Amino acid sequence: MALKFRYEREQKICDIAGINVGGQPGQNPPLLMASLFQKGDKLVESRKKRKFDRGGAAERIKEMERLSNETGVPGIVAMVANSPEEMKAYVDFFVGASNRPFAIDIWVQDTRLEATRYICEQGLADRLLYNSITPWDEDIPGQVETLKELGVKHIVVQAFDVEDKTPAGRPKSLRRMLEMVNKGGFESILVDTAVMNLPATAFSLLANSLVKEEFGLPVGSAPSNGTYMWKKSREMWGPKGFVGVDAGIHAICALASDFMLYGPMTGTQRIFPAVAAASALLATMVYDDTGELPEGKSHPLNLLFSDMVEQLLEQ
Repeated sequence: MALKFRYEREQKICDIAGINVGGQPGQNPPLLMASLFQKGDKLVESRKKRKFDRGGAAERIKEMERLSNETGVPGIVAMVANSPEEMKAYVDFFVGASNRPFAIDIWVQDTRLEATRYICEQGLADRLLYNSITPWDEDIPGQVETLKELGVKHIVVQAFDVEDKTPAGRPKSLRRMLEMVNKGGFESILVDTAVMNLPATAFSLLANSLVKEEFGLPVGSAPSNGTYMWKKSREMWGPKGFVGVDAGIHAICALASDFMLYGPMTGTQRIFPAVAAASALLATMVYDDTGELPEGKSHPLNLLFSDMVEQLLEQ
């Protein structure tokens, strides 16, 4: 399957507190989501006591925002927690450190919903990206109804079929999920095509195209699931080898993704430049195929390669 530069179906662009996600290929750079307070994060001192390095966390957030502004690639934080009380502490900290939207990353459905209730009670529903509704959740219809009552606007839906792990299994799963999810009336539905390991990231990329073709929804995945699981890259080539793999895989995925979860924020310095460069390449390929250039002034092609854009416009 070759890269597809235009889909016949209209492609939805979701506005998450001022950040545009989705659209036709090359139109918007992919949204990058970084994990903060994930398992093994050295900033976390005690989850039970909700003790963490606030200064260190604030520095990571500022670094991500700086690189986002410099590259034109949008970025948000996805905070990871094991309990509602823990997430409350992280959210209270985050809203004092940044005015950007944010995501939560909680595996257990009931815990996720309780944390979401607190967030919405604080008047933060507009800034929240709910991550995520999964095929493994115990009560998807009940979850959707609760989110609707709370006023949640932006969600991620994970698409994966355990009986069909090929690219075609993802849209098959999504069809079933959307029958329930669409009842929530959400403004933004982002589809996660579930990376299982590094080689299978290819299946997610192919599934991204199938999802855009059939549904027109913003679609992406977590390439970091594959890069961080492949521990042999560190064993064989050391830290620099892993960094090369991680940046390279995310650059490749940027060619067919509307958003990506790139793992721990320690990867921010390599992932944003790599994705910015890939986004500029994609937009140039789209221009060669369609004659269209991205309109956004902050798109990496326009922001970082204005001389090239002027040359193209003169042709």
